[in-house]
Amino acid sequence: MRCKWPVMNVTLIGTGYVGLVTGTCLAEVGNQVVCVDSDVVRVRALQAGECPFFEPELNERVLRNLEAGRLSFTDNLAGALLGAPLVMVAVGTHSQGPEATDLTAVRQVVAEVARLAPSGCRLVLKSTMPVGSSRALRGWLDEQGRSDIVLLGNPEFLKQGDAVRDFLHPDRVIVGADRAEDAEPLRELYAPFLLERADKLLVMDLTSAELTKYAANAFLATKISFINEVSALCEAVGGDVRSVRGGLGSDPRIGELWLSPGLGFGGSCIPKDLQALIRSGQEAGQELPLLRGVERVNREQRRRFCRRIVDHFGGRLAGRRLALWGAAFKANTDDVRDAPAFALIDCLLEHGARMCLYDPRASERVRAAYGNRLDYAATAYGALAEADALVIATEWDEFRRPDFERMRASLRAPVIFDGRNLYAPATLRELGFHYVSVGCADPDRAAHPKSSSIGQDLCRLD
Repeated sequence: MRCKWPVMNVTLIGTGYVGLVTGTCLAEVGNQVVCVDSDVVRVRALQAGECPFFEPELNERVLRNLEAGRLSFTDNLAGALLGAPLVMVAVGTHSQGPEATDLTAVRQVVAEVARLAPSGCRLVLKSTMPVGSSRALRGWLDEQGRSDIVLLGNPEFLKQGDAVRDFLHPDRVIVGADRAEDAEPLRELYAPFLLERADKLLVMDLTSAELTKYAANAFLATKISFINEVSALCEAVGGDVRSVRGGLGSDPRIGELWLSPGLGFGGSCIPKDLQALIRSGQEAGQELPLLRGVERVNREQRRRFCRRIVDHFGGRLAGRRLALWGAAFKANTDDVRDAPAFALIDCLLEHGARMCLYDPRASERVRAAYGNRLDYAATAYGALAEADALVIATEWDEFRRPDFERMRASLRAPVIFDGRNLYAPATLRELGFHYVSVGCADPDRAAHPKSSSIGQDLCRLD
């Protein structure tokens, strides 16, 4: 009797966030997975069960599957490709600025697959591919006489900080294929993760699969920039973006997810994917002005928050000491790529401030970037010592319920600039803090918000 979910042999190339999570989770349900990386130091560390980055639940699962013999790591790409029936590519496609995406690593891997993979091999692209690049690779494989290799697209939708859970319990799996029957091996591969939700595996053409990945991230970026633009208006006219968000999020057509005001989006995916989609539009002769606006709003959100800090001190930050809580671009990761905190750090350093940083996971990555230009604390409260104000840049859980009395005793002045809206403004005012958050007028301006011309006209009616 044939097993419902047969064990599959998978060769996975690339052990970054996507590759390591994918390989580990595939091994978790019983598959035999070989992960390949050209970084020998990283491979040796992984063979010893040491993850190169922090992701909740990942390290223990890597160890468990290593010990069970279902997961292995190697730097021998040629050896891993020989006889491999299913090859997944998860190497980086880094942005080279707004003008290009670097596909060098993908091309090198595909060239090796064309040289060594057996006939009928399924080549699965999990790397985020610019629109049209999968078709170009398909054409190149045909030119090399490897039309027998089945090329599939399988973009990832993992959130850093929740990547393991996202993979084990996906809300959808996208497969790009030239023919529906080509996708059957992936349907079997993902069956244990979908259980009674087999309809959540969606098969489409290669180009549509690429577009789905980019469009999803662009839409999320749009929601973030939209609520941040509304937050700027709230600050100007005296509204409270928390209330506005509640009203918007209660509409089922809108929803509250990804509608949180703050310092904007960052990380390794959304900013890069947004740029790539805009560039794809340009190359196709189709401008995407909405998405350009999303980018612009995101940049301005960080600048505006920094200006509020600078303005509070009358434009004179030289000699001021600021505590900074958080540097990772989001909670539950140590990733600082395009982190909003870096934009704040750069702005505040430029104005002469001295800063002391605490981040539960990312401090060493920040130290690698800034060195002794910053001070570093081992605890959140340690960063507050003799600081003129606290700036919050990442929404780590440990920042949500602090000891406010201890904070007041540590700070030179009870001033908090909260870029993540962790606290209730009224509560902080009752505790004696000068509290500046996103989407609320600054306390010293709240009593006299700007009025619109319509409001002024109404005042003249009597």
